[in-house]
Amino acid sequence: MPETLLETNFPTLKLHARGKVRDIYLVGDDLLLVATDRISAFDHVLATGIPDKGKILTQISLFWFKLLADLVPNHLITADLDKYPVALQPYREQLHLRSMLVKRAAMFPVECVVRGYLAGSGWKEYQETGSVCGIALLPGMAESERLPQPLFTPATKADQGEHDINISMHEMGVHIGAENADLLRDLTMMIFDRAWRHVEEQGLLLADTKFEFGVTPQGIVLADEVLTPDSSRYWSKKDYRAGGPQLSFDKQFVRDYLIESHWNKQAPAPGLPPDVVERTREKYMEAYHRITGHAALEL
Repeated sequence: MPETLLETNFPTLKLHARGKVRDIYLVGDDLLLVATDRISAFDHVLATGIPDKGKILTQISLFWFKLLADLVPNHLITADLDKYPVALQPYREQLHLRSMLVKRAAMFPVECVVRGYLAGSGWKEYQETGSVCGIALLPGMAESERLPQPLFTPATKADQGEHDINISMHEMGVHIGAENADLLRDLTMMIFDRAWRHVEEQGLLLADTKFEFGVTPQGIVLADEVLTPDSSRYWSKKDYRAGGPQLSFDKQFVRDYLIESHWNKQAPAPGLPPDVVERTREKYMEAYHRITGHAALEL
């Protein structure tokens, strides 16, 4: 099993932030995003990482940024190490395949979530209230059933260890302005439709996902990661049967293990046994292959 990179340390660079997965450095007016092998579940970063996960996620994001470029601009400058500034060259080994140099953007303080199927927290809420994020649905729907039409369900961004809070379109408009809210909703639904159609041809179903957008001097851009197994729920199309959980290509495998281990979802987060780590890595690798149509990633 390859080594796991849980944290970067680049002494000559200024650390801007550490997220659940990414370490972010300042590079002049731009940012260097480095995807580590950390993995989070239930709003906590686990003690064990997944080898090569950061490389796989970065390459999936790069695939989508290219495929979606005609729909919406993105923040990517380059992921080519040979085009990185001189200051980054001493760290090439750690940056290989897991980094992106991006334009710095003023990020909107909302998650743009879209749901195509009744799953996860949406299924839980539907069982209790008959609705998802306050949107009433038909009675008698089953777990994992396809929704009559995809639902846009925005949420606020929470700090690490806290839950995102679902909000209405009106509340989203209060946060970022009604015009911006409408624009981000429309962009989100266009991107989701393009991605849905693409992965269906690849034998996958895109159950739900979330996007983040920001503003640069050139306008609104798609930012952060995009349509990776960390931010999206992917299912096997040929194995899909409504009425229960699905065969997935995301970190649901890890969530299921944590539920079975009776973790109370409080810090400190536990580690993962070797077999769960290996199986999760295999799922991420298969997701890369299925989504991009490329052979296994050369790591």
